Amino acid sequence: MRRDLSGTVARTSAEQAARLIGKLPVFDEARAIAAYLAFDGELIPAPILSLAWQQGKTVYMPVLRPDASMVFAPYTPNTPMKSNRYGIPEPDVPESRWLQARELDLVLTPLVAFDEVGYRLGMGGGFYDRTFAYRRTGSGGPCLLGLAFELQCHPVPHRDWDIPLDGVVTERRIYRFSERLG
Repeated sequence: MRRDLSGTVARTSAEQAARLIGKLPVFDEARAIAAYLAFDGELIPAPILSLAWQQGKTVYMPVLRPDASMVFAPYTPNTPMKSNRYGIPEPDVPESRWLQARELDLVLTPLVAFDEVGYRLGMGGGFYDRTFAYRRTGSGGPCLLGLAFELQCHPVPHRDWDIPLDGVVTERRIYRFSERLG
């Protein structure tokens, strides 16, 4: 269904979600924010990234590691990019500039679907679940905030290894699943 949205609806929805995120204390306090480049009809994070840069925040994009976990590399519109093994663009910057997941303040995650208790269905690779698996045994690390269209709210199956989100922002509302969103 998200693929069938018109470009106008997708852009308007992304701007509405950016307005909602801009009001969250977790966004205001965040200095290091990870996001993604929209693919296959995902909610476009570009308006949120513009807001982050205007506020002097550093934006990071995921880089896939051989063990199928992720690290995060700094990103601006001028950052050179290279394709990973799946053909997804990643920042082409030295490893010395990468951050580990725990070093981020806020992670904006893509998703295929989400439910009303905080579980997400991704594209099936398990990259976010592996990267944030440490959250099962302790606290700390960034706030995990899904970005989605309202039409992506559906019951989703979840397993023991799935890492729930702290919240989801759509074009219509903020879903809060943990106290991290206030």
